[in-house]
Amino acid sequence: MPKLTKRIIDAVEPQATEFFLWDEGIPGFGLRVMPSGRKSFVVQFRAGRRARRMSLGPSTVLTCDQARTRAITIIAAVKNGDDPAAERDAKRNAATVRELAERFDREHIAVRLKASTAKEYRGTLKRFILPALGRLAVPEITRADVAKFHHDLRHIPYQANRCLEVVSKMFVLAEMWGLRPDGSNPRKHIRKYLEEKRERFLSAAELRRIGEVLREMESERIELPSAILAARLLILTGCRLGEIMMLKWDYVDFDECALRLPDSKTGKKVVHVGAPAVEYLHSAHHIDGNPWVITGTLPGKPLSDLQPFWQRVRARAGVKDVRIHDLRHTFASAAVASGQGLPMIGKLLGHTQVQTTARYAHLAAEPVRMAADAVAQNLRQSLG
Repeated sequence: MPKLTKRIIDAVEPQATEFFLWDEGIPGFGLRVMPSGRKSFVVQFRAGRRARRMSLGPSTVLTCDQARTRAITIIAAVKNGDDPAAERDAKRNAATVRELAERFDREHIAVRLKASTAKEYRGTLKRFILPALGRLAVPEITRADVAKFHHDLRHIPYQANRCLEVVSKMFVLAEMWGLRPDGSNPRKHIRKYLEEKRERFLSAAELRRIGEVLREMESERIELPSAILAARLLILTGCRLGEIMMLKWDYVDFDECALRLPDSKTGKKVVHVGAPAVEYLHSAHHIDGNPWVITGTLPGKPLSDLQPFWQRVRARAGVKDVRIHDLRHTFASAAVASGQGLPMIGKLLGHTQVQTTARYAHLAAEPVRMAADAVAQNLRQSLG
């Protein structure tokens, strides 16, 4: 076996079948000659009990010295216990981010998330993550890739941060499924953008105006009565939108003045409601065969979307910046103003985390300031 050189390679002629010309200096390094005349460098080795052969590249692209250097590197890795061929195959067969997302949907989103959250996750994947990262192989995604993806969405910081959360969860599961090494989550150390926590509370005057608008709509009989009921219940109970829209008559406990929700954002819970809300529920029209409190136009179905109705209400009331969720904030602010403590407000709103309720702590200071001012005024009068 001669040492492979350019002259030898150029001179070798193809035969009727494939054959190999091996280098005398490096065991396992050789030239493969195809019947078509194509010539390529190869390296052959044994990894454990398995014989392996890897192509290094065509002789028209690599020089002998370049191919020999690659062969030496591979053989050295094999002596260290590695299997370069297995690593190559793993890279070739690695799942793409799109394939990971499909499994993520089947085994996590569809199984563990609530319908509203699942819809949000799927929308995030479809609109943002897959167009940017879908074609990349899961093992090859780096922190730089994710950081660039997050940076490219800096003009929509809230959405950028939600995307980061979904990517993080996907790659946590990728590690669990053996698609990446443990502790290699590429989202790690990437800081989220600052988000402005918006807290909009309706004033007493704004609430009165919304009440007037709802009564006007009720008398006009143009809007669905169930939509008007939904708005009133949201204001009077502090419930989340989904809790009211998915409310069934079976969940309403008139004797205990409570809504017994089998499922919510924080799981099964009981919402205690005041007499005004109960009165509205008592007077609401109950359609035979329809289990939903907030009914839609289709027989047996709930109202699917309250947003168009709410946009008409807020436009007519002159509070176009008020979102539906701000009604929940308004309920909390009214509870603070009435002297309720943060633990009780957390119970009323169904919070499971103390820090969630703590966002209203600054409102609790207002009654204290008013009391301090009243006391100081009285003392100043005594001082003359």
